Amino acid sequence: MKRRIIAVLAAASVLGLSACGSGSPSSTGGATTGGATGSTALTKVSVGVIPIVDCAPIYLGDKQGFFKEEGLQLDIQTATGGAAIVPGVVSGSFDFAFSNLISVMVAKDKGLDLKFVANGASTTGEKGKDIGGVVVPAGSSIQSPKDLAGKTVSVNNLSNIGDTTIKSVVEKDGGDPKSVKFVEVAFPDAPAALANKQVDAAWILEPFLSKAVADGGTIVSSNFVDMSPELDIAGYFTKADTIKGKAELTQKFTRAMNKSLEYAQAHPQEVRDIVGTYTKIDEPTRAKMVLPHYRVEFNKDAFKTLGDAAAKYGTLTKAPSAGDLLP
Repeated sequence: MKRRIIAVLAAASVLGLSACGSGSPSSTGGATTGGATGSTALTKVSVGVIPIVDCAPIYLGDKQGFFKEEGLQLDIQTATGGAAIVPGVVSGSFDFAFSNLISVMVAKDKGLDLKFVANGASTTGEKGKDIGGVVVPAGSSIQSPKDLAGKTVSVNNLSNIGDTTIKSVVEKDGGDPKSVKFVEVAFPDAPAALANKQVDAAWILEPFLSKAVADGGTIVSSNFVDMSPELDIAGYFTKADTIKGKAELTQKFTRAMNKSLEYAQAHPQEVRDIVGTYTKIDEPTRAKMVLPHYRVEFNKDAFKTLGDAAAKYGTLTKAPSAGDLLP
């Protein structure tokens, strides 16, 4: 059992960017009665997030009062990466938390009963104008995904959403996904690794993607879009026990989160502004970076495509069921 739990913790990595901020999850868990607005008591809800652009909607929703309208007082706790996110929910340190889809699929595959309650961020669906992409340096012989076969490609975490989607698009383009050598390089370090020829190609997310392109790099695959132009990348999840035992709390959080997603999608400048309050991304960079698409509904077909690929390439022991993991 000990080995199994360790495996879960090791596998539960998400798109965490330590250069964008820092923090640690709260040691207090569960919804408790918090402060009050007037005579109305608010229920305190702890939410684990990562300081990246994808999490802007929850900050905006908190600022706009959407959670207070539901009687909730958010306690947003930041973590530098995924190692603390899933265990934080399992232990009760977080009532809800943010993670990419593969990480929660992996945790579920390892026996943890988790489920998404709200969407988080999705691909823009536009090739060359997405929040992530596989970049090669100027003059590279790599012209398309199939050319990545036999090459060294950096991702921020192995056996996660990056290498899973890249293997899929390489195979779709006629290349051999098994021959791609993946190495771990943090997103902030990826442009330098590419420039110094430590890797043949690098999978990079915004805001570092824009920098790599500005430095002369070329996007050879918008891997999220190439897998599915409707791909959902991340969402907010909790334990199945919370959904069953605290149904009203879950419904309130979901309603407020959905309203926050809709607001963020309709107000991109406010997204760029609020990102500056919880990350170290400067204003000129925020002004140029591509934003995720924020939407309420998960796309079940795209979810199946991602889950099937994760099982095919060995990230999961079996393909997950959308009904088991999605709202």
